[in-house]
Amino acid sequence: MTMLKIQNLGISFGGLHAVDDFNMEVKKGCLYGLIGPNGAGKTTVFNLLTGVYKPNEGIITLDGQDITGKKTIDINHAGIARTFQNIRLFKELTVAENVKVGLHNQLHYSTLEGILRLPRYYAVERQIQEQALELLKVFDLDKEAEVLAANLPYGKQRKLEIARALATKPKLLLLDEPAAGMNPNETLELMETIKFVRKHFDMTIILIEHDMKLVSGICEELTVLNFGRVLCQGDTNEVLNDPEVIKAYLGE
Repeated sequence: MTMLKIQNLGISFGGLHAVDDFNMEVKKGCLYGLIGPNGAGKTTVFNLLTGVYKPNEGIITLDGQDITGKKTIDINHAGIARTFQNIRLFKELTVAENVKVGLHNQLHYSTLEGILRLPRYYAVERQIQEQALELLKVFDLDKEAEVLAANLPYGKQRKLEIARALATKPKLLLLDEPAAGMNPNETLELMETIKFVRKHFDMTIILIEHDMKLVSGICEELTVLNFGRVLCQGDTNEVLNDPEVIKAYLGE
């Protein structure tokens, strides 16, 4: 079953085709890689998928629902969450409070209930607190629940950003270079974390990454972008051994 279908997607900036005639299908439950040289258009694709940019052309369908050009918050409600190459946490908030931000996107009480502290306000806040701690336990972050996010080690900040994204209960998780800035040990731990998230949450994941050991170690299928266009798509091993990919991306 197809979770994400992208058809003829394109966007231009000042006459430059950043993404041109982009097509991709991702099956439900797949761990999919999107790779390519710097400036190839990978993050632009993520920005189109999450409503940061609106495409000039093309259609994006998530689980059968057309989400093309919708606002970021509506796309998140439809089921897409993401992380960023440069970690974007609320560093002045605690670890638990960061996760609660995502949970508040799912559990609600009215403004009046919040102002007057009516019973529903306390019930929802209690539920959010419980769910936040459950999610933090999954990532072994529950002991740091009251620590400021800014004070976490780098690898744990990455985990927290993934946990916050999962708090919105997405169908599709987009990870933009999650191994950026990590040492080899942290990267190995990240690989296991991504595998666990995929299995534990029955998650469909698209990964942008330059670390080929990480890509070849966890991704089942790949799309290679070059100058905003698809260079190659298919099974990971076949793609990474394609002469055109080796020439354009691996520089050999």
